[in-house]
Amino acid sequence: MSEPTPETFAWQRPGDRFASGMVTAPGGPPATPPPGPPAPPEPGRPDGPQRRRRQLRIFGGIAGGIVAIGLTIILILAFSGDSNPFRSKESAPTDVRPPLAQACPAPTESPSAAPTQAPSAPPAATGARTVDAKAGISYKAYGAPWIPWHDVWRAGTLEVPYSVGQHFITESYNGGQYHASILSAAVPAADNDAVTLNLECVGRQVAADVRAEYYPQPNTLEPIKDGLTTLGGRPAYLSEFRLHFHAAGLTATEELSAVAVIDVGKPTAAVLYVSIPGTHKQWDYVVEDVMKSVRVP
Repeated sequence: MSEPTPETFAWQRPGDRFASGMVTAPGGPPATPPPGPPAPPEPGRPDGPQRRRRQLRIFGGIAGGIVAIGLTIILILAFSGDSNPFRSKESAPTDVRPPLAQACPAPTESPSAAPTQAPSAPPAATGARTVDAKAGISYKAYGAPWIPWHDVWRAGTLEVPYSVGQHFITESYNGGQYHASILSAAVPAADNDAVTLNLECVGRQVAADVRAEYYPQPNTLEPIKDGLTTLGGRPAYLSEFRLHFHAAGLTATEELSAVAVIDVGKPTAAVLYVSIPGTHKQWDYVVEDVMKSVRVP
């Protein structure tokens, strides 16, 4: 804004009527502008603890950056290379062979105990027969008290499916019913389409499976026969034994048994299992008689 113009007025002596002249009065002092806002105070220098905390934050940020860069480089190298520790390794191929084929690989050459000449054909079978088409064998059938078997037993780790044959119940006890039996089955025993069987190994495995799953435990084995032979004109393994045992409520304390594994020229082997409890020894002869009657069509 502009400064004010000087004022002009007449001065007169006291008592005079008229003024004696014109006097110019000086103007007042110039107006002073209002003071501005006070300047902010200068920040004081940080004390010791504040300075250390500030330094720690700086060092921590630098260290974190270095670690992040290092991890990034490691991950890039790991995921781009063949030795990726985070990449799942390919699992080993699952062995899909039958349990007996896994336990008893086919021999690389003919067993030393095998006959050097093919056995002569057995005489033609006569009389009543039990035919197990799946196993590829037939054998003698017996009259009463023997009756046809209509169940499937497949206990044990090998799960041999005994589904054809004859039996009769010898007694009932706390554990169920006890049987005399003549049962047969087919069991995969070779790799894929291979027809060469490790008969001795397969036979021992099946016999051990029978002893572990179909008799009271513990039991004692009394061996009678054990080895390679010929049944029905075919290579076979035969194990004949008597087991001794005790079970609550069971009258029988022993049993005559035999397990035969027969090579029928297929990836599956034929199994023939015979058991006669000690309470019915009049049927012990069946063990050898039925083995001799085996035929392979």
